[in-house]
Amino acid sequence: MIRDTHGPVVCATLKGNNTPNSFQEYTMSATSMIDPRDLRHAFGRFGTGVTVVTTTSGDGQAHGATVSAFTSVSLDPPLAQVTLMRSSKLATFVKDRPFAINVMSMGQLGTCLHFAGKPMKGGPAWGRSATGVPVLAGNAATLECRPWRIYDGGDHLIVVGEVEHLEITPLDPLIFFGGKFHHLGRLVDGTPWEQCGDGHEAGWITGAAAFGRLSAAV
Repeated sequence: MIRDTHGPVVCATLKGNNTPNSFQEYTMSATSMIDPRDLRHAFGRFGTGVTVVTTTSGDGQAHGATVSAFTSVSLDPPLAQVTLMRSSKLATFVKDRPFAINVMSMGQLGTCLHFAGKPMKGGPAWGRSATGVPVLAGNAATLECRPWRIYDGGDHLIVVGEVEHLEITPLDPLIFFGGKFHHLGRLVDGTPWEQCGDGHEAGWITGAAAFGRLSAAV
């Protein structure tokens, strides 16, 4: 079982047939007992990069917000995902407008804070766009997207965009971990990781089979 460090047991390992329905019931009952502050802290233990998502408002003005919930989705078609607060202006704007995912570099802390609600003197530096969507200057990478799908995500919206243009620079990314900003740390393994982590070529089937045998033996 899993025990909450602040009190009672919050969930227990399912016994018997772990069907999708039983797992759904398990997660729903456990969720109602989770303190949102603990959940936020747990999410914060996952180190991420930082992005600023930019688009235009109804009157054509550039608008943006700092977002750490960004992930790759697909190479074919080229899809990327950001998760936005449902109540935010940006969530309303990107539903039917192109947007850019600006991956923040180490030199863009001020820009990152600007779009998080701490305005910088003189405002951010804007760059050139290939598709007409507002983009920032000095990014580690830039993905210019058009809306592809939008999904319900509770108090957030899950926005998937199709990448129409991208730019990559050699600048180190800005890192966010534990509610604070960090620089890129030392290299742990010099081997490039260019394969799909769950593809056949990566040995996932062998690893999964070994995991199954181990689980059965416990």
